[in-house]
Amino acid sequence: MDFSTAQPKPATALCGVVSADGKIAYPPGVKEITDKITTDEMIKRLKMVVKTFMDMDQDSEDEKQQYLPLALHLASEFFLRNPNKDVRLLVACCLADIFRIYAPEAPYTSHDKLKDIFLFITRQLKGLEDTKSPQFNRYFYLLENLAWVKSYNICFELEDCNEIFIQLFRTLFSVINNSHNKKVQMHMLDLMSSIIMEGDGVTQELLDSILINLIPAHKNLNKQSFDLAKVLLKRTVQTIEACIANFFNQVLVLGRSSVSDLSEHVFDLIQELFAIDPHLLLSVMPQLEFKLKSNDGEERLAVVRLLAKLFGSKDSDLATQNRPLWQCFLGRFNDIHVPVRLESVKFASHCLMNHPDLAKDLTEYLKVRSHDPEEAIRHDVIVTIITAAKRDLALVNDQLLGFVRERTLDKRWRVRKEAMMGLAQLYKKYCLHGEAGKEAAEKVSWIKDKLLHIYYQNSIDDKLLVEKIFAQYLVPHNLETEERMKCLYYLYASLDPNAVKALNEMWKCQNMLRSHVRELLDLHKQPTSEANCSAMFGKLMTIAKNLPDPGKAQDFVKKFNQVLGDDEKLRSQLELLISPTCSCKQADVCVREIARKLANPKQPTNPFLEMVKFLLERIAPVHIDSEAISALVKLMNKSIEGTADDEEEGVSPDTAIRSGLELLKVLSFTHPTSFHSAETYESLLQCLRMEDDKVAEAAIQIFRNTGHKIETDLPQIRSTLIPILHQKAKRGTPHQAKQAVHCIHAIFTNKEVQLAQIFEPLSRSLNADVPEQLITPLVSLGHISMLAPDQFASPMKSVVANFIVKDLLMNDRSTGEKNGKLWSPDEEVSPEVLAKVQAIKLLVRWLLGMKNNQSKSANSTLRLLSAMLVSEGDLTEQKRISKSDMSRLRLAAGSAIMKLAQEPCYHEIITPEQFQLCALVINDECYQVRQIFAQKLHKALVKLLLPLEYMAIFALCAKDPVKERRAHARQCLLKNISIRREYIKQNPMATEKLLSLLPEYVVPYMIHLLAHDPDFTRSQDVDQLRDIKECLWFMLEVLMTKNENNSHAFMKKMAENIKLTKDAQSPDESKTNEKLYTVCDVALCVINSKSALCNADSPKDPVLPMKFFTQPEKGGQDFCNDKSYISEETRVLLLTGKPKPAGVLGAVNKPLSATGRKPYVRSTGAESGSNINVNSELNPSTGNRSREQSSEAAETGVSENEENPVRIISVTPVKNIDPVKTKEINSDQVAQGNISSDRGKKRTVTAAGAENIQQKPDEKVDESGPPAPSKPRRGRRPKSESQGNATKNDDINKPLSKGRKRAAVSQESPGGLEAGNAKAPKLQDIAKKAAPAERQIDLQRSQVLGSDGDSLWDIESSPENSSSDLDRFKVCENSQEDTEDSELVKGSFLKVQQAAYRGFFDTVLLNLFCITN
Repeated sequence: MDFSTAQPKPATALCGVVSADGKIAYPPGVKEITDKITTDEMIKRLKMVVKTFMDMDQDSEDEKQQYLPLALHLASEFFLRNPNKDVRLLVACCLADIFRIYAPEAPYTSHDKLKDIFLFITRQLKGLEDTKSPQFNRYFYLLENLAWVKSYNICFELEDCNEIFIQLFRTLFSVINNSHNKKVQMHMLDLMSSIIMEGDGVTQELLDSILINLIPAHKNLNKQSFDLAKVLLKRTVQTIEACIANFFNQVLVLGRSSVSDLSEHVFDLIQELFAIDPHLLLSVMPQLEFKLKSNDGEERLAVVRLLAKLFGSKDSDLATQNRPLWQCFLGRFNDIHVPVRLESVKFASHCLMNHPDLAKDLTEYLKVRSHDPEEAIRHDVIVTIITAAKRDLALVNDQLLGFVRERTLDKRWRVRKEAMMGLAQLYKKYCLHGEAGKEAAEKVSWIKDKLLHIYYQNSIDDKLLVEKIFAQYLVPHNLETEERMKCLYYLYASLDPNAVKALNEMWKCQNMLRSHVRELLDLHKQPTSEANCSAMFGKLMTIAKNLPDPGKAQDFVKKFNQVLGDDEKLRSQLELLISPTCSCKQADVCVREIARKLANPKQPTNPFLEMVKFLLERIAPVHIDSEAISALVKLMNKSIEGTADDEEEGVSPDTAIRSGLELLKVLSFTHPTSFHSAETYESLLQCLRMEDDKVAEAAIQIFRNTGHKIETDLPQIRSTLIPILHQKAKRGTPHQAKQAVHCIHAIFTNKEVQLAQIFEPLSRSLNADVPEQLITPLVSLGHISMLAPDQFASPMKSVVANFIVKDLLMNDRSTGEKNGKLWSPDEEVSPEVLAKVQAIKLLVRWLLGMKNNQSKSANSTLRLLSAMLVSEGDLTEQKRISKSDMSRLRLAAGSAIMKLAQEPCYHEIITPEQFQLCALVINDECYQVRQIFAQKLHKALVKLLLPLEYMAIFALCAKDPVKERRAHARQCLLKNISIRREYIKQNPMATEKLLSLLPEYVVPYMIHLLAHDPDFTRSQDVDQLRDIKECLWFMLEVLMTKNENNSHAFMKKMAENIKLTKDAQSPDESKTNEKLYTVCDVALCVINSKSALCNADSPKDPVLPMKFFTQPEKGGQDFCNDKSYISEETRVLLLTGKPKPAGVLGAVNKPLSATGRKPYVRSTGAESGSNINVNSELNPSTGNRSREQSSEAAETGVSENEENPVRIISVTPVKNIDPVKTKEINSDQVAQGNISSDRGKKRTVTAAGAENIQQKPDEKVDESGPPAPSKPRRGRRPKSESQGNATKNDDINKPLSKGRKRAAVSQESPGGLEAGNAKAPKLQDIAKKAAPAERQIDLQRSQVLGSDGDSLWDIESSPENSSSDLDRFKVCENSQEDTEDSELVKGSFLKVQQAAYRGFFDTVLLNLFCITN
C-alpha cells in the first residue's frame, strides 16, 4: 500500500472530526494529551496511541473516522516542535501510521502542514544513527513504515517538495553507518528509489545529494553512504541516467560550472559512476572524447587521468565497447603536453595487467614513447613494461621487452639504470628461479647476453652497474658455493661470444683494479719521498677513474688513502681482501668490517662511504676462490662423465665441457693461486687427453697460467705433463703447439733443454712437399725462436734461408682452386698457403726474438714482405695460386710488417715505401682482409705498441665502400685519440715524447701518406682532390672535435710548415713535391672551413718527422712557399661539393700501384646485366667518380668481393713492349646509389660476410696476335729515376687510381659496349707512346726472376753455376744492398742488362738468409 498507487477517496469521507461531545476521541484507556500534563505522562499516553494506530488498518473505516480529530491534533505545532525527542519520535510514528491508515489521501489538506509534517518526520529519522539507543527499534519502525507505504510520494503534489526530498536524502546518507544491518539499508533504498523512479525527474540539487557521496573525500569519511549511493544509482539507472547526462553536459560541454557545487569533481564522479554502472554514462562518453581534444593541456590531462582509470580498471570493457573513444585516448600518447604523455604511459601498466588483449594496441604507442625526448617518459615506459612483466611475463610481448632492451643504451643514466635493473630482475625471476617454467625462461634468455654487452659502453656507471647485476642477479654471490658455481658454469656455457668477452673483460678490469690497490698498499710500506708521493698520486688517480664520477671520486680516494695511512688495521683488512688466497666468505667479512670502520652514525648519507663501498665491491672476490674452482672442476668432470644436468640446463655436454674449460682458462688469469691443487691439475690432465682440440688447448693455457709451482710442489703432475706438452708441440694443432711451447717456457726451470728437445727434431723433419704436416712445426719453431733467441736464433737462420724462403715461400707446389672467391673459410684454405702464412709469422717471431738487425735479416724480411704485397700475394707470379689464397698471403704480409713496426729497432728501418705498401692493405679488394687488418691495427695502436704514423692509415678508410668499415675506423680513431690524450694527462713524463704520443702529430704522416696515394695522380683533378679531402676530413673531424690547447691552430701550422719542406722520399721530383703541397693546401682548406679558431697563434712550433720531410737544399731556412696549389674554384668545389658526372665505360687499365688496392665494385648507373672488360683510352676524369654513386649494404644484395665474367678484347702489342694489362670492370647487380659530394655520401657496400666471388673470365683471343695480356700485378714499387721518362706521357702512363675496381655503365646507357669497342684499337697507339714505361713493368719481374726467367734461388742451386760465381754474386749483393739503381752482378750466369729497382732476392735474400758453411 502506498500513496502513489491507491485511488483518492471523496473528501466527505473525512467528515465528522470530533466526537459527539465535541472532544477529541482517544483510544480506550488514553486520557487527553495536552500541554498540561507532564512529559512522562505524555510519553505514556502517546505510546498507547502509537499502539492503537499500529494495530489499525485501512479497512477499519469507523476507527479511521473516530480518530481523525486525534490525527489532526497530533499534527499541531505543540507536538511538531516539542522539545522532547521521545515525544517527537512517538508523534512521528503516529503520523507515519496515520499516512498508512488514511492512504491514499492524507487527513491533512494544507500543503504547508504537509511540508511541516514531512520535514518533522525527516528530522526524526536522524535517530537511526545510534543503533544502540533504546529507541532505535521505534526509529527503525518509522523508517520501515515510511518505506513500505511510500508516504513521501504525497509530497509530489507540493510545489517545494524538492526541499523535503533533499532533506530526506541528506539525512539518510548522513545516518547510515556500518552498524546498520541490511534491512535498514534496504528500507532507505526503497524510500529513496521510489522518490526517484516515481517522480517527474531529479533536480540538480537532489542529484548532488546523491553524487556527493561518491566524491573521494566523502567516500573516505563514510564508506556506507558511498555503498548506499552506489546501490541506489544501480537501482535507478534507467531513470537517473538522463539527469546525470544533463549534469555532465552542462559542465563539460557548456562549461556551466555554476550549475552545481560538484562541478569541480566531475572527473572523480565519472570514474565512480563508471565503476558503479557504465550505463550511467552512456551519454557522457562522447563528451569525454570532445574533452580529450581540448586546447587546454591541464584539461586534457584531467580527462586522460580519468579515462586511464576507466580503461584500465579490471572489469572494464570500455575499450571494446567504445572504440572511437579508445582510439582518441591512444592519440594522447603523442600529446604535445608532457604531463599528458606521462600520464598515458603510466596508464599502460595497469592496462597491460588488467587487459592483456589491449597490449597489441598499446605496443606501437609505447614504442614511440620509448624514444620520447623527455627522460621521465622514457623512464616510465620501462617501469610500465617491467611492472607488468614481473606480474606475469605473458602480459608483455617480445616487442615490449625489446623497447626495454633498446633503453639499456639510452643517453640518460637514470633510464639506462632502470632498464638494466628491470631486465636483471626479470632474468632472476624467470631464468634463475624458473618461476614460470621453461617457456618463460626461454623468452627472456637473451637478457643475460644483453646486460653483459653493456660492459662495452664507455661509461664507468654502466660498467659498475653490470658488475652489480652480475653479482646480485645473474650469479647471486650469496648462494652456496656449489650452487653459485653451477649457476656460473651454465651461464658461461649459454652466453654468446660477445657476452663472454664482456664477462672476461669484467673480470680482467676487476683484477686490474685489485692490482692497483695492491700497488697502492705497497707504496704505503715504502719510506715517504717525493717520488713515492708522486707515484701514489698517480695510482690514486688511476683508481678514481674506475669509480663513479671520477671528479668527486678523486677527493674521496685521497681521503681514503689518508685513512689507510693512519689506520694500520684498516690496511691489513684491505690487504687480506685483495690477497690471492682470500676466500669469498673472508671477503664478505672484510668488506663489512672496513665499511663499519668508515661509517659515521651521525651522518646518515655518507658519500665518502658510498664511494669506498663501490671500490670494495669491485675488488672483493665475491665469486671465485679455491673452493669455487674445485666446484667448477667437479662440474666439468661430471660433464665429461655424462652425469651432469647439461641437457636440462639447455646446454649440450660438449658445449658445457668446452665452455667450462674456457671459463677456467679465463679465471686462471685472474685467480691463478686458486688452481693450485692436485685434484684440479688431474682433471686438467684428463682434458689434455680428450679429442676436442679446443679443450686441450684451453687446458694447456691453464697450466701455463697457474703451474708455476708444479715443478716443486707436484712432481707427479710434472712428470705426466712434460710428455704431453712435447707431443702437442710436435703434432698438436697450431694453437696447442703455441701454448705448449709457452707453457714449457713458463713453468719449467730447465726450459732450454725441453725446448731443444722439440726444436731439433722439428727443424730436421721439415718437408715442403707435405704442407699439411708443416703448420704445427712452423708454429712451434717460431715461438721457440722468439722465447729463447739466444739459444735458437742462429740455428733458425739456417732454417729460414734453406727452407722457409727457398723451399716454401718461393715455390708453389700445388695449384689453387680457381673458384673465383676472394676469401674462403679457414677449412677451405689449402695446406700449402696455411704453411706459407705460418712461415711469414715464423720470420716475424724470429726477428722479434732477436730484437736487433745486426745481420740485416730484418731488411731482407721487409723486402720479402713488400714483394709479396706488390705481387698481390702471388710471390712467384706463376698464376697457380687462387684469389682467396692470395688474399690470405697479402693479409699475412701486411700484418707482419705492422708487427715488426712494433719493435723500435725494426721500425727505424721500415722505409716510407714499405710503410705505404703496408698502409694500402686497409684498402684491399677483399673485405675480410680490410676488416682483419684494421682490427689488428687498432689493437696495436690502442696498446701504444705502434708508432703514431700508423694511425694515419685509418684516413684511407674514408675510401672504404662499406659503411660499417668506415664506422669501425672512426670508432678506432676516437678510441686511440682518447687513450693517447688520457695517457699524456696521466703521465707527466709523456710530455717529453709528444712527437710520438700527441694525436695531432698524425697530421704530417697522413698528409705524406695521401700525397703518395696511387689514386692521386693529378694534382689538379677535382675528383681526386675531393677524395683526398674526404680522407683528410675523416681524420681531422675526429681530431677537431675539441680544440684542446688550441690544437686547431697547431694542425694548421703543421700543414703550413710542410709546405716549407720537401718530400724526403723524392726530394728532387717536382711532381712529387707538388702533390705534397697540394694535399697540404687541401688540408688547410678543410681546417680553415671547419674551425674559426685555427687562425689563433699556435701554442708551439710543431716538429716534422725527418724520415718523411726534409729541408730544401736551396734557400734552407729562408725557403718560402706561399703559392696556392689549388685554385679558388677548386676550393669552392671541395667545400660545397657538386654531383659527380657518371663514369664512362673505359676505366683506366694500369698496373696496380700497391697491394691491397684492388678495384671495388662500384655502380655508375642503373643495374647492368653485362660485365665488360675493354681496353679504352685513358680518361683521367673517370678517377674516383663512381665512389659517389653507391647504396648501403642493406639496399643491395651484392657481395662486395665479387668479380663477374668479362669479355676481353685482345690487342696486339707493339714489339718489345709488355702488353698493356687489362682491368676487369664490374657493374653487375649494383644498384644506382645517391650522388653526393658531402662527406656522408653513400657508397656501394655489401654484406660484410658475403662470399667473395670472382668468376672465371671468358677470354677471347685475337688469332692474329699473341694471347690476351694477363692481369697486372697488384702494385708496383714507388718510382725512382725512371719516373722521369714516364712523366712525359702522363695521360697514358699515369694511373688514375690505385686499383679500386671501376663499374661500367649498363648496355642501355650511352657510351656502352659499342663505345668501348670503338675505342679499343687505340690502345696500339697508346702502347707505342708507353714505351718508356716498359721498364717500370719489367723491373717488377726482375725482382724475382733472372734473365731466363729462373728464380734466383734456382740459379744458386743449379749445378752449372760454380761456387766462385755464386760467391761473386753474394759479394756484389753486399756491396749494393741499399742502392736504388746499380749493376747487380757481372757474372756470366746472370744477364741483367739494366740497373734494376732495389730487388728482393738480387740484393738481400741470398746474402742474408743463406748460411755459408
